[in-house]
Amino acid sequence: MNKTDTKKNRQRRSLLLLFSGVVLIFLLVTTALVGVVVFFLIQNGALELSETSLSNGPLLLRLLLWSLAIGSVLAFLTLRFPLKPINKILNALNRLAAGDYSVRLKFRGAFSKHPTVAELTDCFNRMATELEKTEMLRSDFVNNFSHEFKTPIVSIAGFAKLLRRGNLPKEREEEYLQIIEEESLRLSQMATNVLNLTRVENQTILTEESEYNLSEQLRNCVLVLENKWNKKHIEFSLPEEEYFIFANEELMKQVWINLIENAVKFSPEYEMVSVEVSKNDKTLSASVTNVGDEIPEEAREKIFNKFYQADESHATEGNGVGLAVVKRIVDLHGGSVRVDCAQGKTTFTVVLPRTRLR
Repeated sequence: MNKTDTKKNRQRRSLLLLFSGVVLIFLLVTTALVGVVVFFLIQNGALELSETSLSNGPLLLRLLLWSLAIGSVLAFLTLRFPLKPINKILNALNRLAAGDYSVRLKFRGAFSKHPTVAELTDCFNRMATELEKTEMLRSDFVNNFSHEFKTPIVSIAGFAKLLRRGNLPKEREEEYLQIIEEESLRLSQMATNVLNLTRVENQTILTEESEYNLSEQLRNCVLVLENKWNKKHIEFSLPEEEYFIFANEELMKQVWINLIENAVKFSPEYEMVSVEVSKNDKTLSASVTNVGDEIPEEAREKIFNKFYQADESHATEGNGVGLAVVKRIVDLHGGSVRVDCAQGKTTFTVVLPRTRLR
């Protein structure tokens, strides 16, 4: 246990002692008041401490009822103060569970200054903020995904209906069949991305690692996407040197395909996409650079969040899942991924620790 954890445990114990002290004070005050009442009754002759007085049932019953009444009033007046923050927390949790993610905890007075209370407040508010952001992203994802999913389905249904009518020139039939094939592959890719994200999110341990040729893998990923970059007449600059890496080959393939596909997607026609690899004593870095519109600075921290799309106009294909898959896979490998924009170029860089190099 480190010093920070020890300090937090000490602060939490102090808060527990504070509540225990309040309860102890309540018991002592109740006992003192009952003692005062008994003393007052004895002084006024209403109660005699003798064997005959002990057998005086009605008097003892009245004394018991008075004790209960005094204790109840004191309990109401005393315990509602320490219980008030607990009730506030419970109410906030109930609102959060009911879907009200705008709720925030805020205490006042000396109680709010206690380190444990401040920690509890901060943790709760950060949790509510993250849940609110996730809910917004989920809502946006449903809208975006519905839009992206509906478009190819409508295209497939429309062109299939035209083909069914027949009496079309051969060239037109080939064109319609090609569109149906492309839109079907687009649907398949969207479903694959969502399934991949679900799979890697549930994965906590990296398995099936092996040493393989990273440069060859990058070249193969470019070939897989040939149909997409060939349409835009895009050229590639690839590393000439052979680099080897120790990682999960199948997972890393998803990283490169997503990054290269993104670069192609946002590149204008007849441009160059550059794929570079370098290494030093501690890390290996692989970067994918494309020319095109820069990602807005306020969006750069969000693009790796699942379901987030920097392009909200739907002018480009995508559902905000690919980069989230990239981030999760790189995290599993103990690395990092970042985006840099400058002079009309966007560069995604994946950095893996030297321990995974061979």
